[in-house]
Amino acid sequence: MNNCPRAVIADDEAHLRDYLEQQLAGAWPELRVAGRAANGIEALRLIDEEAPDVVFLDIRMPGMTGLDVATRLVEAGRPPHIVFVTAYDQYAVQAFEHSALDYLLKPASLERLAKTVAKLKAALAAPSAAAAPPVDALRALLAQMGTVVVPAPAAGPAPLQWIRASQGEQTRLIAVDEVVYFQSNDKYTSVMLAEGECLIRTPISKLREQLDAQQFWQIHRSVIVAARHVAGTRHDFRGRLMVQLKDRAEQLVVSRAYADLFRQM
Repeated sequence: MNNCPRAVIADDEAHLRDYLEQQLAGAWPELRVAGRAANGIEALRLIDEEAPDVVFLDIRMPGMTGLDVATRLVEAGRPPHIVFVTAYDQYAVQAFEHSALDYLLKPASLERLAKTVAKLKAALAAPSAAAAPPVDALRALLAQMGTVVVPAPAAGPAPLQWIRASQGEQTRLIAVDEVVYFQSNDKYTSVMLAEGECLIRTPISKLREQLDAQQFWQIHRSVIVAARHVAGTRHDFRGRLMVQLKDRAEQLVVSRAYADLFRQM
């Protein structure tokens, strides 16, 4: 049985991912790098698939920052041990030092990395309860760094984060952040992405219960759209309210029952 600790490295600069992996090979030979991500969405997918013990997160990444990724992990509960990789100023570094987390300034020296490795080894060697990453400290740190953090989750299921959908002969794991909108089609629901379309069997009514209502708006009995992908609205020649999308050419009809959502636009 292989008990070697496992890690995911997320950085949008390939040479810095390579550099950190090389440094880790010297500082922590037992550590296995289970995956490398170039952006936040890739990082979330890898973390979901690989369930690593440690995640090295660059703070500045396109689309979804390292802070965004950490926020999602906190919302999901019991995140892996997180080490932020940062080029932030001294104020931010002090914030990390006063939390129970660790940070690395890019590019990390072998001496500094050795201190991080020692801290991580101690945490992983602790009894399971003591080894749990400090969620409260992470939440407080994220708030201090200016990111929006959902309060500690109340009782009840967390919003849907991932979707397993069919695309041709393949089954894809899709982060809900990639979805532009959902549309009901007979026996299936279409998952419309910026590029392409997938199918799931979950009906719109059940999806509505599982999605974050602040992020996904039902605009028709057969359509739920991601708020972040809404570019604006207009009225067509028939007077119908139409949603214009940022990443797709088609426009979506808003039924009268849901028109109030766009009253201020």
